[in-house]
Amino acid sequence: MLGIIDQIFINKNGQGLIDILPFKIFFSNLKIEEKRNYLEQIIFLITQSKPENNDIEVAIKESKLKPTYTPCVLLKKGVAKHNLEKIIALTDSELEKVLVLFMSLFKVAYTKRFKEEKNNPDKWWYWDLSQPENENEILKHYG
Repeated sequence: MLGIIDQIFINKNGQGLIDILPFKIFFSNLKIEEKRNYLEQIIFLITQSKPENNDIEVAIKESKLKPTYTPCVLLKKGVAKHNLEKIIALTDSELEKVLVLFMSLFKVAYTKRFKEEKNNPDKWWYWDLSQPENENEILKHYG
């Protein structure tokens, strides 16, 4: 399970406060098993954000990956959890593309939910993370 700091960091990406580069650097330093585990945790966050199949094309475009890359082709089959899990099972050499694509899908779905749920007191992951006091409050209560 992702720690609270990791979750905050990923949600900051969802809010457009952090780009993909720090995630790629972090990911490149993980062992293969750790990469797959991390991607499974990203699936949990994607699912929580309730992506829709019409988010797929936007996510691929935003990821800046070629639509013909295997992870993109597989994602076009749908955002159901079992389909995302199949994408994680791709060869080791595809995993960075999977990370980029999954983070893009998360961001597309999260952005819609963020607009609906922003600052919901019961859902810290939709608090405005550009405000340091919100991050401090999250760490104080959940860290």
